[in-house]
Amino acid sequence: MPDPVLTPEEREKGPVFAPKFDGAGLLTAVVVDAADGTVLVVAHMNAEALAKTLQSRKVHFWSRSRGTLWMKGESSGHYLALEGMLVDCDQDALLIRARPAGPTCHTGARSCFYREVVEGDGEPALRRKDT
Repeated sequence: MPDPVLTPEEREKGPVFAPKFDGAGLLTAVVVDAADGTVLVVAHMNAEALAKTLQSRKVHFWSRSRGTLWMKGESSGHYLALEGMLVDCDQDALLIRARPAGPTCHTGARSCFYREVVEGDGEPALRRKDT
């Protein structure tokens, strides 16, 4: 997707979808369950992942650690079916509404956000919560 030159006013209020990728060519993608709004995963997309997501209607990401494109569910079958997409005001982050076909987290949890930070003996600790 070419990055058209837009004024801040056009970028923030206009009808042109012009995602603003960071210096590494990525933007943040927050994926929520389309049924109930549960945050499932926060990951990153490059232009190719975004294009493949829109074309296939299955959510794709860019793995910063592996340096490769991947489709959620390609090995587990737990795909994220795209239901809708919102872009933030300056177009550098996406909110993706998806229908999960199983657990989203590689640990088997429904969401990658399955632990909460709690007070534990004067230090922050983690406690598993039901998701």
